[in-house]
Amino acid sequence: MESAACPARAAASVDLRWLLSVAAGGLFALLLLLATSPFPLPSSSSRLFLSPASRPTSSSPRPLPPLFVESTLSRPAPPAASLPPRFAYLISGSAGDAGMMRRCLLALYHPRNRYILHLDAEAPDADRAGLAAFVAAHPVLSAAGNVRVIEKANLVTYRGPTMVTTTLHAAAAFLWGEGRCRGADWDWFINLSASDYPLVTQDDLMHVFSKLPRDLNFIDHTSNISWKAFARAMPVIIDPALYMKTKGDLFWVPERRSLPTAFKLFTGSAWMVLSRPFVEYLIWGWDNLPRTVLMYYANFISSPEGYFHTVACNADAFRNTTVNSDLHFISWDNPPMQHPHHLTLADWDRMLASGAPFARKFPRDDPVLDRIDADVLGRRPSDATVAPGGWCAAGAGEGGGSGRGADPCAAVGDDAALLRPGPGAERLQRLVTSLLSEENFRPRQCVVEEEEGN
Repeated sequence: MESAACPARAAASVDLRWLLSVAAGGLFALLLLLATSPFPLPSSSSRLFLSPASRPTSSSPRPLPPLFVESTLSRPAPPAASLPPRFAYLISGSAGDAGMMRRCLLALYHPRNRYILHLDAEAPDADRAGLAAFVAAHPVLSAAGNVRVIEKANLVTYRGPTMVTTTLHAAAAFLWGEGRCRGADWDWFINLSASDYPLVTQDDLMHVFSKLPRDLNFIDHTSNISWKAFARAMPVIIDPALYMKTKGDLFWVPERRSLPTAFKLFTGSAWMVLSRPFVEYLIWGWDNLPRTVLMYYANFISSPEGYFHTVACNADAFRNTTVNSDLHFISWDNPPMQHPHHLTLADWDRMLASGAPFARKFPRDDPVLDRIDADVLGRRPSDATVAPGGWCAAGAGEGGGSGRGADPCAAVGDDAALLRPGPGAERLQRLVTSLLSEENFRPRQCVVEEEEGN
Protein backbone atom coordinates (compact mmCIF):
# COMPACT_ATOMS: atom_id res chain seq x y z
CA MET A 1 0.00 0.00 0.00
CA GLU A 2 2.70 2.34 0.98
CA SER A 3 4.61 1.80 -2.24
CA ALA A 4 1.50 2.37 -4.35
CA ALA A 5 0.65 5.61 -2.55
CA CYS A 6 4.09 7.17 -3.01
CA PRO A 7 3.88 7.54 -6.81
CA ALA A 8 0.42 9.07 -6.46
CA ARG A 9 1.62 11.63 -3.92
CA ALA A 10 4.67 12.35 -6.07
CA ALA A 11 2.50 12.90 -9.14
CA ALA A 12 0.22 15.22 -7.18
CA SER A 13 3.25 17.16 -5.94
CA VAL A 14 4.56 17.54 -9.48
CA ASP A 15 1.13 18.68 -10.71
CA LEU A 16 0.95 21.26 -7.91
CA ARG A 17 4.40 22.63 -8.68
CA TRP A 18 3.52 22.83 -12.37
CA LEU A 19 0.31 24.72 -11.62
CA LEU A 20 2.15 27.15 -9.33
CA SER A 21 4.75 27.77 -12.04
CA VAL A 22 2.06 28.46 -14.63
CA ALA A 23 0.23 30.79 -12.25
CA ALA A 24 3.41 32.69 -11.40
CA GLY A 25 4.28 33.03 -15.08
CA GLY A 26 0.83 34.31 -15.90
CA LEU A 27 0.93 36.86 -13.09
CA PHE A 28 4.35 38.10 -14.25
CA ALA A 29 3.11 38.42 -17.84
CA LEU A 30 0.07 40.40 -16.64
CA LEU A 31 2.24 42.79 -14.62
CA LEU A 32 4.61 43.24 -17.56
CA LEU A 33 1.69 43.99 -19.88
CA LEU A 34 0.30 46.59 -17.49
CA ALA A 35 3.72 48.22 -17.00
CA THR A 36 4.32 48.62 -20.75
CA SER A 37 0.78 49.56 -21.72
CA PRO A 38 0.45 53.01 -23.36
CA PHE A 39 -2.87 53.58 -21.55
CA PRO A 40 -2.94 55.29 -18.16
CA LEU A 41 -3.61 53.39 -14.99
CA PRO A 42 -5.82 54.74 -12.21
CA SER A 43 -2.88 54.94 -9.83
CA SER A 44 -1.54 58.48 -9.43
CA SER A 45 2.04 57.21 -9.29
CA SER A 46 1.76 55.82 -12.83
CA ARG A 47 1.63 59.34 -14.18
CA LEU A 48 5.32 59.74 -13.32
CA PHE A 49 6.17 57.42 -16.20
CA LEU A 50 3.21 57.29 -18.59
CA SER A 51 1.11 59.82 -20.46
CA PRO A 52 -1.35 62.03 -18.51
CA ALA A 53 -4.77 60.55 -17.77
CA SER A 54 -6.66 63.30 -19.60
CA ARG A 55 -8.06 62.47 -23.03
CA PRO A 56 -6.30 63.84 -26.11
CA THR A 57 -8.05 66.74 -27.81
CA SER A 58 -7.68 65.23 -31.29
CA SER A 59 -8.29 61.84 -32.79
CA SER A 60 -4.63 61.38 -33.68
CA PRO A 61 -2.70 58.80 -31.66
CA ARG A 62 -1.03 60.14 -28.56
CA PRO A 63 2.80 60.07 -28.78
CA LEU A 64 4.45 57.63 -26.43
CA PRO A 65 7.24 58.61 -24.05
CA PRO A 66 10.73 58.12 -25.52
CA LEU A 67 12.02 54.60 -25.10
CA PHE A 68 15.69 55.58 -24.97
CA VAL A 69 17.42 58.05 -22.69
CA GLU A 70 19.25 59.63 -25.64
CA SER A 71 15.95 61.01 -26.94
CA THR A 72 15.60 63.11 -23.79
CA LEU A 73 19.19 64.03 -23.01
CA SER A 74 20.18 65.03 -26.53
CA ARG A 75 17.15 67.21 -27.15
CA PRO A 76 17.74 70.46 -29.10
CA ALA A 77 18.99 73.44 -27.12
CA PRO A 78 16.25 75.87 -26.07
CA PRO A 79 16.07 79.24 -27.83
CA ALA A 80 18.40 81.92 -26.56
CA ALA A 81 17.10 83.68 -23.47
CA SER A 82 16.57 87.41 -23.29
CA LEU A 83 19.12 87.78 -20.49
CA PRO A 84 22.83 87.90 -21.34
CA PRO A 85 24.65 84.56 -21.14
CA ARG A 86 26.62 83.47 -18.10
CA PHE A 87 30.11 81.97 -18.16
CA ALA A 88 31.62 79.33 -15.89
CA TYR A 89 35.37 79.91 -15.59
CA LEU A 90 37.99 77.41 -14.46
CA ILE A 91 41.26 79.19 -13.66
CA SER A 92 44.10 76.73 -13.02
CA GLY A 93 47.56 77.24 -11.60
CA SER A 94 50.43 75.63 -9.75
CA ALA A 95 53.09 76.62 -7.25
CA GLY A 96 53.79 80.36 -7.36
CA ASP A 97 50.65 81.20 -9.35
CA ALA A 98 48.38 82.42 -6.54
CA GLY A 99 49.07 86.10 -7.21
CA MET A 100 48.49 85.83 -10.96
CA MET A 101 45.36 83.78 -10.36
CA ARG A 102 43.97 86.48 -8.07
CA ARG A 103 44.70 89.17 -10.65
CA CYS A 104 43.15 87.12 -13.47
CA LEU A 105 40.01 86.57 -11.38
CA LEU A 106 39.56 90.30 -10.74
CA ALA A 107 40.04 91.08 -14.44
CA LEU A 108 37.43 88.47 -15.41
CA TYR A 109 34.92 89.10 -12.66
CA HIS A 110 31.20 89.59 -13.16
CA PRO A 111 28.57 88.82 -10.49
CA ARG A 112 26.45 86.75 -12.90
CA ASN A 113 29.31 84.40 -13.83
CA ARG A 114 30.68 81.41 -11.91
CA TYR A 115 34.33 80.80 -11.04
CA ILE A 116 36.40 77.87 -9.79
CA LEU A 117 40.03 78.41 -8.82
CA HIS A 118 42.30 75.37 -8.75
CA LEU A 119 45.87 75.52 -7.47
CA ASP A 120 47.24 72.03 -7.98
CA ALA A 121 48.73 69.92 -5.20
CA GLU A 122 52.25 71.14 -5.98
CA ALA A 123 51.27 74.55 -4.58
CA PRO A 124 51.57 74.82 -0.80
CA ASP A 125 48.41 74.69 1.28
CA ALA A 126 49.15 78.22 2.46
CA ASP A 127 48.62 79.51 -1.09
CA ARG A 128 45.18 77.91 -1.31
CA ALA A 129 44.26 79.15 2.15
CA GLY A 130 45.39 82.66 1.23
CA LEU A 131 43.38 82.58 -1.98
CA ALA A 132 40.27 81.41 -0.13
CA ALA A 133 40.77 84.10 2.52
CA PHE A 134 41.10 86.76 -0.19
CA VAL A 135 37.80 85.69 -1.77
CA ALA A 136 36.03 85.56 1.60
CA ALA A 137 37.26 89.03 2.59
CA HIS A 138 36.54 90.75 -0.73
CA PRO A 139 33.25 92.68 -0.40
CA VAL A 140 32.00 91.99 -3.94
CA LEU A 141 33.22 88.40 -4.34
CA SER A 142 31.93 87.30 -0.95
CA ALA A 143 28.55 89.02 -1.38
CA ALA A 144 27.89 87.35 -4.73
CA GLY A 145 29.16 83.97 -3.53
CA ASN A 146 30.06 82.87 -7.04
CA VAL A 147 33.77 82.08 -6.55
CA ARG A 148 34.92 78.71 -5.25
CA VAL A 149 38.46 77.68 -4.37
CA ILE A 150 39.16 73.95 -4.67
CA GLU A 151 40.46 72.98 -1.24
CA LYS A 152 41.27 69.33 -1.97
CA ALA A 153 43.65 69.99 -4.85
CA ASN A 154 44.44 67.52 -7.60
CA LEU A 155 47.98 66.48 -8.43
CA VAL A 156 48.53 67.50 -12.04
CA THR A 157 51.29 66.38 -14.39
CA TYR A 158 52.13 68.68 -17.28
CA ARG A 159 51.12 67.03 -20.60
CA GLY A 160 49.41 64.22 -18.70
CA PRO A 161 45.77 63.09 -18.50
CA THR A 162 45.45 64.59 -15.02
CA MET A 163 45.10 67.95 -16.77
CA VAL A 164 41.98 66.56 -18.45
CA THR A 165 40.59 65.06 -15.24
CA THR A 166 41.02 68.38 -13.44
CA THR A 167 39.05 70.15 -16.17
CA LEU A 168 36.31 67.51 -15.95
CA HIS A 169 36.35 67.84 -12.15
CA ALA A 170 35.58 71.55 -12.42
CA ALA A 171 32.94 70.96 -15.10
CA ALA A 172 31.19 68.42 -12.88
CA ALA A 173 31.34 70.83 -9.93
CA PHE A 174 29.69 73.55 -12.02
CA LEU A 175 26.94 71.13 -13.05
CA TRP A 176 26.45 69.63 -9.62
CA GLY A 177 26.59 72.77 -7.51
CA GLU A 178 27.57 72.65 -3.87
CA GLY A 179 26.04 69.27 -3.07
CA ARG A 180 22.55 70.25 -4.22
CA CYS A 181 22.50 68.13 -7.39
CA ARG A 182 21.96 71.19 -9.56
CA GLY A 183 24.57 73.77 -10.35
CA ALA A 184 23.90 77.43 -11.01
CA ASP A 185 22.70 78.54 -14.42
CA TRP A 186 25.48 79.13 -16.93
CA ASP A 187 25.80 78.82 -20.68
CA TRP A 188 29.48 78.36 -21.56
CA PHE A 189 32.44 76.80 -19.76
CA ILE A 190 35.84 78.47 -20.25
CA ASN A 191 39.15 77.00 -19.07
CA LEU A 192 42.05 79.37 -18.48
CA SER A 193 45.39 79.28 -16.73
CA ALA A 194 46.84 81.81 -14.31
CA SER A 195 49.02 83.12 -17.17
CA ASP A 196 45.97 84.00 -19.31
CA TYR A 197 44.37 87.44 -19.32
CA PRO A 198 41.26 88.96 -20.95
CA LEU A 199 41.45 91.41 -23.84
CA VAL A 200 37.79 92.44 -23.51
CA THR A 201 35.49 93.24 -20.61
CA GLN A 202 32.86 90.75 -19.48
CA ASP A 203 30.22 93.19 -20.76
CA ASP A 204 31.88 92.97 -24.19
CA LEU A 205 31.94 89.17 -24.07
CA MET A 206 28.34 88.83 -22.88
CA HIS A 207 27.12 91.34 -25.44
CA VAL A 208 28.63 89.44 -28.37
CA PHE A 209 27.73 85.97 -27.09
CA SER A 210 24.14 87.02 -26.41
CA LYS A 211 23.64 87.00 -30.19
CA LEU A 212 24.99 83.46 -30.66
CA PRO A 213 23.29 80.06 -30.49
CA ARG A 214 24.10 78.69 -27.05
CA ASP A 215 25.15 75.29 -28.32
CA LEU A 216 28.29 76.54 -30.13
CA ASN A 217 31.65 75.11 -29.01
CA PHE A 218 34.81 77.09 -29.73
CA ILE A 219 37.50 74.44 -30.16
CA ASP A 220 40.59 74.85 -32.31
CA HIS A 221 40.90 71.44 -34.00
CA THR A 222 42.23 69.42 -36.92
CA SER A 223 42.30 65.76 -37.91
CA ASN A 224 45.71 66.21 -39.53
CA ILE A 225 47.75 65.01 -36.55
CA SER A 226 50.86 64.46 -38.77
CA TRP A 227 53.94 63.97 -36.56
CA LYS A 228 51.78 63.67 -33.45
CA ALA A 229 50.62 60.23 -34.62
CA PHE A 230 54.10 58.80 -34.11
CA ALA A 231 55.23 61.05 -31.25
CA ARG A 232 52.05 61.20 -29.13
CA ALA A 233 49.36 58.74 -30.22
CA MET A 234 51.44 55.59 -30.69
CA PRO A 235 53.61 55.80 -27.55
CA VAL A 236 52.04 54.61 -24.30
CA ILE A 237 52.68 56.78 -21.24
CA ILE A 238 51.73 56.55 -17.58
CA ASP A 239 50.90 59.63 -15.51
CA PRO A 240 52.15 59.02 -11.95
CA ALA A 241 49.77 61.68 -10.62
CA LEU A 242 46.95 59.18 -11.16
CA TYR A 243 48.14 57.05 -8.27
CA MET A 244 51.00 58.82 -6.44
CA LYS A 245 50.90 61.54 -3.80
CA THR A 246 54.01 63.31 -5.05
CA LYS A 247 54.58 64.86 -8.45
CA GLY A 248 56.73 63.08 -11.00
CA ASP A 249 57.43 63.01 -14.72
CA LEU A 250 55.51 60.92 -17.21
CA PHE A 251 57.14 57.59 -17.87
CA TRP A 252 57.04 55.64 -21.08
CA VAL A 253 56.08 52.05 -21.78
CA PRO A 254 58.45 50.35 -24.30
CA GLU A 255 55.63 48.92 -26.43
CA ARG A 256 53.78 51.10 -28.94
CA ARG A 257 50.18 50.91 -30.08
CA SER A 258 48.40 51.40 -33.38
CA LEU A 259 46.04 54.28 -34.09
CA PRO A 260 42.41 53.71 -33.10
CA THR A 261 39.82 52.65 -35.66
CA ALA A 262 36.70 53.03 -33.47
CA PHE A 263 36.99 56.82 -33.65
CA LYS A 264 38.98 59.44 -35.53
CA LEU A 265 41.67 61.38 -33.66
CA PHE A 266 41.57 65.17 -33.62
CA THR A 267 44.05 67.56 -32.04
CA GLY A 268 44.27 71.28 -31.34
CA SER A 269 44.47 73.89 -28.59
CA ALA A 270 43.99 72.98 -24.94
CA TRP A 271 42.00 76.21 -24.37
CA MET A 272 38.30 76.12 -25.20
CA VAL A 273 34.89 77.70 -24.78
CA LEU A 274 32.42 74.82 -24.40
CA SER A 275 28.63 74.94 -24.39
CA ARG A 276 26.70 73.62 -21.42
CA PRO A 277 25.02 70.84 -23.49
CA PHE A 278 28.45 69.55 -24.55
CA VAL A 279 29.80 69.72 -20.99
CA GLU A 280 26.79 67.73 -19.78
CA TYR A 281 27.53 65.15 -22.48
CA LEU A 282 31.18 64.92 -21.39
CA ILE A 283 30.20 64.30 -17.77
CA TRP A 284 27.18 62.03 -18.26
CA GLY A 285 28.16 60.46 -21.59
CA TRP A 286 24.86 58.71 -22.25
CA ASP A 287 26.23 56.91 -25.34
CA ASN A 288 29.58 56.08 -23.63
CA LEU A 289 31.79 57.80 -26.23
CA PRO A 290 33.24 60.34 -23.74
CA ARG A 291 34.27 57.56 -21.34
CA THR A 292 35.71 55.37 -24.09
CA VAL A 293 37.79 58.22 -25.48
CA LEU A 294 38.87 59.25 -21.97
CA MET A 295 40.20 55.74 -21.32
CA TYR A 296 42.20 55.94 -24.55
CA TYR A 297 43.64 59.37 -23.73
CA ALA A 298 44.73 58.21 -20.27
CA ASN A 299 47.92 56.98 -21.97
CA PHE A 300 48.25 59.78 -24.54
CA ILE A 301 50.91 62.49 -24.41
CA SER A 302 49.42 66.00 -24.15
CA SER A 303 45.91 64.62 -23.85
CA PRO A 304 44.35 68.08 -23.18
CA GLU A 305 45.16 68.88 -26.82
CA GLY A 306 43.10 65.98 -28.12
CA TYR A 307 40.47 64.59 -25.76
CA PHE A 308 37.77 67.27 -26.04
CA HIS A 309 38.36 67.71 -29.77
CA THR A 310 38.09 63.98 -30.48
CA VAL A 311 34.86 63.64 -28.49
CA ALA A 312 33.23 66.67 -30.13
CA CYS A 313 34.11 65.64 -33.68
CA ASN A 314 33.09 61.99 -33.24
CA ALA A 315 29.74 62.74 -31.58
CA ASP A 316 26.89 63.11 -34.07
CA ALA A 317 25.08 65.55 -31.80
CA PHE A 318 28.01 67.96 -31.46
CA ARG A 319 30.29 67.86 -34.49
CA ASN A 320 28.15 70.49 -36.23
CA THR A 321 28.36 72.82 -33.22
CA THR A 322 32.13 73.32 -33.39
CA VAL A 323 33.72 76.65 -34.29
CA ASN A 324 37.36 76.17 -35.26
CA SER A 325 38.98 78.68 -32.90
CA ASP A 326 40.15 78.78 -29.29
CA LEU A 327 39.39 82.54 -29.04
CA HIS A 328 42.95 83.17 -27.83
CA PHE A 329 45.79 85.31 -29.07
CA ILE A 330 48.94 83.19 -28.71
CA SER A 331 52.33 83.99 -30.21
CA TRP A 332 54.09 80.85 -31.48
CA ASP A 333 57.36 80.10 -33.17
CA ASN A 334 57.15 78.81 -36.74
CA PRO A 335 57.08 75.84 -36.58
CA PRO A 336 55.57 75.91 -33.07
CA MET A 337 57.74 74.86 -30.14
CA GLN A 338 56.48 73.29 -26.91
CA HIS A 339 55.70 76.66 -25.29
CA PRO A 340 54.46 79.94 -26.82
CA HIS A 341 56.25 83.26 -26.48
CA HIS A 342 55.67 85.41 -23.42
CA LEU A 343 53.60 88.42 -24.44
CA THR A 344 54.91 91.92 -23.76
CA LEU A 345 54.12 95.50 -24.73
CA ALA A 346 55.73 94.78 -28.11
CA ASP A 347 52.73 92.54 -28.90
CA TRP A 348 50.13 95.17 -28.03
CA ASP A 349 48.93 96.11 -31.52
CA ARG A 350 48.76 92.50 -32.73
CA MET A 351 46.84 91.43 -29.62
CA LEU A 352 44.11 94.01 -30.10
CA ALA A 353 43.98 93.54 -33.88
CA SER A 354 43.31 89.82 -33.41
CA GLY A 355 39.92 90.53 -31.84
CA ALA A 356 40.45 87.59 -29.47
CA PRO A 357 38.84 87.88 -26.04
CA PHE A 358 41.79 86.16 -24.29
CA ALA A 359 45.56 86.01 -24.64
CA ARG A 360 48.45 83.98 -23.20
CA LYS A 361 51.13 83.56 -21.90
CA PHE A 362 51.93 86.60 -19.80
CA PRO A 363 54.91 86.92 -17.49
CA ARG A 364 54.01 87.56 -13.87
CA ASP A 365 53.01 91.23 -13.36
CA ASP A 366 54.45 92.35 -16.70
CA PRO A 367 53.79 96.02 -17.62
CA VAL A 368 51.59 94.86 -20.51
CA LEU A 369 49.04 93.65 -17.94
CA ASP A 370 48.93 97.12 -16.40
CA ARG A 371 48.19 98.58 -19.82
CA ILE A 372 45.40 96.06 -20.46
CA ASP A 373 43.91 96.97 -17.08
CA ALA A 374 44.06 100.69 -17.77
CA ASP A 375 43.24 100.90 -21.50
CA VAL A 376 40.97 97.89 -22.07
CA LEU A 377 39.35 96.89 -18.78
CA GLY A 378 39.25 100.25 -16.98
CA ARG A 379 40.59 98.56 -13.86
CA ARG A 380 43.06 99.84 -11.30
CA PRO A 381 45.86 97.26 -11.47
CA SER A 382 47.56 97.89 -8.14
CA ASP A 383 44.72 97.03 -5.78
CA ALA A 384 41.89 94.54 -5.29
CA THR A 385 39.25 96.25 -7.43
CA VAL A 386 37.39 94.25 -10.04
CA ALA A 387 37.05 95.26 -13.67
CA PRO A 388 34.02 97.58 -13.92
CA GLY A 389 30.89 96.93 -15.95
CA GLY A 390 27.24 97.84 -16.24
CA TRP A 391 26.52 95.82 -13.09
CA CYS A 392 28.38 98.26 -10.82
CA ALA A 393 26.21 100.20 -8.38
CA ALA A 394 27.93 103.48 -9.29
CA GLY A 395 27.62 102.98 -13.05
CA ALA A 396 31.36 102.66 -13.53
CA GLY A 397 30.99 101.01 -16.91
CA GLU A 398 30.53 104.41 -18.56
CA GLY A 399 33.58 106.18 -17.33
CA GLY A 400 36.01 103.43 -16.45
CA GLY A 401 37.37 102.63 -13.06
CA SER A 402 41.03 103.50 -13.40
CA GLY A 403 40.86 106.69 -11.35
CA ARG A 404 41.99 106.97 -7.75
CA GLY A 405 38.64 107.80 -6.19
CA ALA A 406 36.26 105.50 -4.40
CA ASP A 407 35.75 102.10 -5.98
CA PRO A 408 32.70 102.46 -8.25
CA CYS A 409 32.18 98.69 -8.19
CA ALA A 410 32.21 98.15 -4.44
CA ALA A 411 28.64 96.84 -4.71
CA VAL A 412 26.34 95.29 -7.30
CA GLY A 413 23.71 97.61 -8.74
CA ASP A 414 19.99 96.99 -9.12
CA ASP A 415 20.40 95.29 -12.51
CA ALA A 416 23.38 92.93 -12.66
CA ALA A 417 22.41 91.99 -16.23
CA LEU A 418 22.89 95.55 -17.50
CA LEU A 419 25.65 95.64 -20.13
CA ARG A 420 27.77 98.55 -21.28
CA PRO A 421 29.90 97.12 -24.09
CA GLY A 422 32.85 99.09 -25.35
CA PRO A 423 35.42 98.93 -28.18
CA GLY A 424 36.34 95.37 -27.19
CA ALA A 425 32.87 94.22 -28.23
CA GLU A 426 33.40 95.65 -31.71
CA ARG A 427 36.73 93.84 -32.08
CA LEU A 428 35.28 90.56 -30.84
CA GLN A 429 32.20 90.91 -33.05
CA ARG A 430 34.40 91.22 -36.14
CA LEU A 431 36.27 88.04 -35.16
CA VAL A 432 33.10 86.05 -34.45
CA THR A 433 31.47 87.25 -37.67
CA SER A 434 34.50 86.00 -39.59
CA LEU A 435 34.54 82.65 -37.77
CA LEU A 436 30.85 82.08 -38.51
CA SER A 437 31.03 83.23 -42.12
CA GLU A 438 30.07 80.93 -44.97
CA GLU A 439 33.68 80.31 -45.93
CA ASN A 440 34.98 79.65 -42.39
CA PHE A 441 32.25 77.95 -40.33
CA ARG A 442 31.04 74.74 -42.05
CA PRO A 443 34.10 74.16 -44.27
CA ARG A 444 36.41 74.06 -41.20
CA GLN A 445 34.14 72.01 -38.96
CA CYS A 446 35.53 68.60 -37.90
CA VAL A 447 36.99 68.01 -41.36
CA VAL A 448 38.49 64.53 -41.78
CA GLU A 449 41.59 65.09 -43.87
CA GLU A 450 43.08 62.39 -46.05
CA GLU A 451 46.23 60.87 -44.63
CA GLU A 452 49.42 61.13 -46.64
CA GLY A 453 49.89 58.25 -49.02
CA ASN A 454 46.16 57.59 -49.55
